Amino acid sequence: MSVIDLRSDTVTQPSAGMLDAMAKAATGDDVYGEDPTVNGLETELAKRLGFAAALFVPTGTMSNLLGLMAHCERGDEYIVGQQAHTYKYEGGGAAVLGSVQPQPLEVQVDGSLDLAHVAAAIKPDDFHFARTRLLALENTMQGKVLPLEYLARARSFTHEHGLQLHLDGARLYNAAVKLGVDAREITQHFDSVSVCLSKGLGAPVGSVLCGSAELIGKARRLRKMVGGGMRQAGLLAAAGLYALDNNVQRLADDHDNAQCLAEGLRAAGYDVEPVQTNMVYVQMGDRAEAIKTFAAERGIKLSAAGRLRMVTHMDVSREQIEQVVAAFVDFLRK
Repeated sequence: MSVIDLRSDTVTQPSAGMLDAMAKAATGDDVYGEDPTVNGLETELAKRLGFAAALFVPTGTMSNLLGLMAHCERGDEYIVGQQAHTYKYEGGGAAVLGSVQPQPLEVQVDGSLDLAHVAAAIKPDDFHFARTRLLALENTMQGKVLPLEYLARARSFTHEHGLQLHLDGARLYNAAVKLGVDAREITQHFDSVSVCLSKGLGAPVGSVLCGSAELIGKARRLRKMVGGGMRQAGLLAAAGLYALDNNVQRLADDHDNAQCLAEGLRAAGYDVEPVQTNMVYVQMGDRAEAIKTFAAERGIKLSAAGRLRMVTHMDVSREQIEQVVAAFVDFLRK
């Protein structure tokens, strides 16, 4: 039985072409700055996204952590969404390792933060308070794409209030493909951007932090401090370069498959949220464990949650999506 894994787009396997690129990669010691493939990836992605410099790191969690710590000093604060990955799902790293206080706010239905609420959360210039330094956004946010108009307003807002603006762009390219724009149309509004290569783009490992030369210089020192300095990392960077050159536009296939899945489940009677990119959310309530077990018996891997998230990716075909819909239909019947 072939396994259909919808838990996340992090489960993708490297393709034959990607493995070939990795096998042929030129390498050197990246801690010394001597790995040509890592240097090439950093230069290429910085150029594509409109930044002066970039830094290759093992994970998106580390990329975001370095960005937050490079922007903020001990006792500073960043404003972030309650459901944002940097706040909720990264082990509290900014607070634990950077002594940076998060100020979480409720996320709006469209995935944005209400800028009026952000303004109200900015602390006065008073030694009783942490210093508000940074606004952190996420795109996509639980599969939702932040509108370009909102990003422009957020940029103006942060300039007006003397804040920096960071983007957790783990699925930046999903957002760009959905909007039909070059990714630079999104990243132009930010002071720093974290891009994940190991989700929908299909690389086995790696994220890249982009920003100014000064910020990346600080992040490079911090990377060493938190154990992120790698040696012959060109093997991994080659996968990232292959992904950027070959796997961006195909994200539209994942979006189409997610729409197909959502439509099939909705027709079967499930409560399915509107879908924009590659994430499908279904309200399962107390049936979550039962559907996980039922699906597993049919070779389908799901997460058990009342608000069930299913993520399409390059290793899930349209035929397999139809198999998943059929399993959910059978679940209701039984």
